[in-house]
Amino acid sequence: MKLNELANKPGSAKPRKRIGRGIGSGTGKTGGRGVKGQKSRSGVAIKGFEGGQMPIHMRLPKRGFNNINAKTFVPVNIGRLQEAIDAKKIDAKKPITIDVLKAAGVVKGVKDGVRLLGNGEIKAKVNVEVSGASAAAIAAVEKAGGTVTVPAKVETEAN
Repeated sequence: MKLNELANKPGSAKPRKRIGRGIGSGTGKTGGRGVKGQKSRSGVAIKGFEGGQMPIHMRLPKRGFNNINAKTFVPVNIGRLQEAIDAKKIDAKKPITIDVLKAAGVVKGVKDGVRLLGNGEIKAKVNVEVSGASAAAIAAVEKAGGTVTVPAKVETEAN
């Protein structure tokens, strides 16, 4: 076989439909758009329009709110931490910080910090410094002989 003999299997690639190229083509005249009206013309975006009636998405009540002060933490399970230690990507003897986790490829795109979660098992004795941790994760790390350091929350005074 030579490069100039390469070809697709017959029938594997359909030719594209050339719309609006005469009545004989079968897709001429209206070009598959039906007849007249707004939708037969170009530049149409009707989406939720209901003929002037208030659209249903505007008739229904709104619920909830978006907290603009909410923090977005990247979750890391202790099982994933153990995998990285086993793969020699993280040195268990040194303290494990967010920068160490980033360099090892355990987390990427850290927004407001890293939160340690308790899914999986950890056998290594590690000192972890993260933005947040679940009670189960702290218990599991301390059971293995390590420590979890979480910065203290700053309490705001209520006026």
